[in-house]
Amino acid sequence: MVIRQRMAAAGIELPPVTAPLASYVPALRSGDLIWTSGQLPLVDGKLIATGKLGAAVAVSDGVRAARVAALNAVAAVAQEAGGVDSILRVVRVVVYVASHPEFVDQPTVANGASELMAEIFGQEHGAHVRSAVGVSVLPLDAPVEVELMVEV
Repeated sequence: MVIRQRMAAAGIELPPVTAPLASYVPALRSGDLIWTSGQLPLVDGKLIATGKLGAAVAVSDGVRAARVAALNAVAAVAQEAGGVDSILRVVRVVVYVASHPEFVDQPTVANGASELMAEIFGQEHGAHVRSAVGVSVLPLDAPVEVELMVEV
């Protein structure tokens, strides 16, 4: 099954690529790899949540935010690749989680992004290496930021 068909069957649609907040590009290709800049959980230009996990943001909301940010990252790599069906596999996912000092459940939050990769690209091609990193603050007070590296 091609990726577009898998997405349609799951009811997943790629959003428009989010315009950069500063002086960078959303995604960049070098050879057979495409990297994204950090993508935030924006829908229609607005964050779906703000604040830190373990304080103002519940884990379930963080998981959803990671999924939205990851979908934005897929849109950015698809645009750079010439379409989502040009993506051969997900190589690496990095999820930054704005965390209260005692919050230690960053891996659960990052699963929102990882599980989306499996839904879109399948178990084999969506499997990836990952880092889930707790940070003190993210741009615009976003709860998560996601970066992808894919092979095309």
